[in-house]
Amino acid sequence: MNKISIPTTPKKIIFCKKCVISNQRPNSSVEMKNSGEKKQTIAFNKNGICSACLYHEKKKMINWQERENLLFKLLEKYRSKNGDYDVLVPSSGGKDSSFASHVLKHKYGMNPLAVTWAPNMFTDIGFQNFTNLSKIGNIDSILVTPNGLVHRLLTKKSFINLGHPFQPFIHGQKVIGPKIANKFNIKLIMYGENQAEYGNPIQENNNFFMDPIFYTNDKPRTIMFGGETIDNIIRNNNKINFNDFQTYIPLSKDTVNKSNIKVSYLGYFEKWDPQECYYYAVKNTGFQPNDERSEGTYSRYTEIDDKIVPMHFYMTHIKFGIGRASYDASQEIRNQKITRQEGVYLVKKFDGEFPKKYFYDFLSYIDCDEDLFFKTVDKFRPNHLWQKSKNNWILKKAVYS
Repeated sequence: MNKISIPTTPKKIIFCKKCVISNQRPNSSVEMKNSGEKKQTIAFNKNGICSACLYHEKKKMINWQERENLLFKLLEKYRSKNGDYDVLVPSSGGKDSSFASHVLKHKYGMNPLAVTWAPNMFTDIGFQNFTNLSKIGNIDSILVTPNGLVHRLLTKKSFINLGHPFQPFIHGQKVIGPKIANKFNIKLIMYGENQAEYGNPIQENNNFFMDPIFYTNDKPRTIMFGGETIDNIIRNNNKINFNDFQTYIPLSKDTVNKSNIKVSYLGYFEKWDPQECYYYAVKNTGFQPNDERSEGTYSRYTEIDDKIVPMHFYMTHIKFGIGRASYDASQEIRNQKITRQEGVYLVKKFDGEFPKKYFYDFLSYIDCDEDLFFKTVDKFRPNHLWQKSKNNWILKKAVYS
């Protein structure tokens, strides 16, 4: 294993005055280049307001009817005349992709193909929602499941070296859409929302096409997982070879340019509200919430498809002091579902809750014992965020303190 890489974030901790997010929130990375080093984080203005809240104020000024007309015009360029698929929706069977694929088919008259990069370990409700999208929502769907030996190895490396067990999954979600689109001669890929909705640089919302840097690569052997290149991983493991990585290899820039594949966001054209997406998906695609709240938060319907999701958010709490409740409450404050005071209460009650339900499933999946797990977790606690008090780790500064 490589030496662990602890992300560097601002030493002075600031919380947004409108929501509950802090300046420790990392921007989205190009995962295939992610070595876990210095992170670009969410921006704040001089009044202490985060970029996500600033963008939500800007959204109030957008003429959404004009945006809808623009989408109709854009889709007309890609609309199939012979019944072929004409738009691909990267999907998990979750509320957002269910909303996107169903709206594209029934409101905009497209013929979408939903493509799912398989979760590490499907939850029961996750698999039910995945199948319901096709059986009830009537959306054609393809499931792509990567090599199990390779994916478990990459997930373990990403956890041990980066404290980021979700890295291989996020990478797969980004690259599988264009790969399948290329095979079906589909020229348009439509995600739900841009991450700029939640704190990436606001200017990313000025363009409705995704930067190809997220889904193309011309030197696949240099792609990184857990801080190691594919070449290095192969060199140190005699059970796998380069062929085993084919599902992880993005299209080249030349292939994308020649195929004229474009990746866009429905959230640029439709006013995005995760809770409204949930209501729509329940009504139209058979989406069902979990029968209990997710560990680390109060929600029952966000990111419930993969048993590793709670561990992913537990590690964001360790590395950045921001857990699942912080993310959920922040977007619900922006969308005026809850007040900031309520958000602070929810963060205090649920953020950083240990994900015990699937803990042993996770250890088994990556072949890790408890001792190694807890030693790894503690190595990723930044000194400017954490301190020990009576043998317990506590945040030095929290939104509720």
